[in-house]
Amino acid sequence: MNKAELIAKMAEDAGITKVQAEKALGAFTGAVTSSLKAGNKLALVGFGTFDVSARAARVARNPRTGDAIKVPAMNVPRFKAGKGLKTSVN
Repeated sequence: MNKAELIAKMAEDAGITKVQAEKALGAFTGAVTSSLKAGNKLALVGFGTFDVSARAARVARNPRTGDAIKVPAMNVPRFKAGKGLKTSVN
């Protein structure tokens, strides 16, 4: 499912227009992004938890040439599925 299909499904299920569904999806993703950017954790009970994990700097290898590449430290978003989501897909 891509973004357009998700918006269409949200609009159909909620009984709203696609424009309203697109705004709702944009508001949700914006809220998650701003929360993670601020260093907060976002938990949706039964669905899952979004948080930020710190990755340390490291040295990696280019698989084509074998040259060493320095990978800088960075923060990466993570999602851990909740019990409700896990049981619904199994």
